[in-house]
Amino acid sequence: MTLLLGSADLTGLVSRAEVIGAVRTALIDLAEGRAEQPAPVAFPGAGTTQFLPMAATSHRLGLSAVKVMSDAPDNRGAGLPTQRSTVLLLDARTGECLAVLDGEVGTRTRTAAASAVATDALARADARVLGLVGAGRLAIEHVHALREVRALDTVHVWSRSPATLRAFHHAMGDLVEVVEAPDPRHVVEAADIVCTLTPARLPVVHGRWFRPGQHINAVGAPPRPDHREIDSAGMARANVVVDSTPTQLLKSGEALLSIAEGATTTETFGRELGAVLAGSAPGRATPQEVTLFNSVGIALQDLAYAALATERARTAGIGINTRSAYGTSARLPAYATAVRNLAPEAAR
Repeated sequence: MTLLLGSADLTGLVSRAEVIGAVRTALIDLAEGRAEQPAPVAFPGAGTTQFLPMAATSHRLGLSAVKVMSDAPDNRGAGLPTQRSTVLLLDARTGECLAVLDGEVGTRTRTAAASAVATDALARADARVLGLVGAGRLAIEHVHALREVRALDTVHVWSRSPATLRAFHHAMGDLVEVVEAPDPRHVVEAADIVCTLTPARLPVVHGRWFRPGQHINAVGAPPRPDHREIDSAGMARANVVVDSTPTQLLKSGEALLSIAEGATTTETFGRELGAVLAGSAPGRATPQEVTLFNSVGIALQDLAYAALATERARTAGIGINTRSAYGTSARLPAYATAVRNLAPEAAR
């Protein structure tokens, strides 16, 4: 049976703590050889649209996943989403398609979860003030996810859009104190933890603004080598940790442009978050160091989310089941048990 799950099915289906735990486990698995994550290669659609097939395998779960992500910047002028995605969750041995998931909810949730994992590993324990460059739905999700790992009490936020800022205020309610900043520099200078969450082509954050002891999550730039949110000086100043080195060196503008400008080298982007979590690579070295998680997003994170969501949906009877002409995998119970075994770790 293939389970079809739309955005409405997935909203609120899995807790943020569970996704954070699953993403953490998946990254450690990648560092220790229990997962495969090849670098994706984009191909053109029509106009300026690009498609990015992203694939990964978890040997721990016996699952593979393929996400097809479209980046369509011209959609912005038509009021349409600039990014869309669909995830296929597959039995890694038989190839059976276990589930098809709309990618919008999962991508936003696993992206913020990865930032939370990086923040927990790299940010100072006493970090309390969050800065957001960008105030959309991904920014809202980041506040919730990062509050799982740090006791945040104040958020400084900047956006070009007054409507987006109003929606952000409404979503926050009384959760945290929200301070609107006049520009990105004010956000960076006020915050202990900074998240950049804009679809920028030119840098919106400059390294000369960084303060000693800060942690930065660079998240928002599209997967295009000519787009970046943070300038070369910022990449050179920080202790950089990445989600996947091969993926960074293929599609991260922060990496490729700073290398091209001579500010960094390929070695700058060789420290993966999974290795830091596994203890095989160092994280923050001193309280005064600036750390930066350069997040391009990898399919293994999508797999971690999809595995949790699919198991939860099957248990709850959510979604639409379609019968495969090739029969049902005999390994489904084993997969379900493996996913449920992630829950205790995810809750920690």
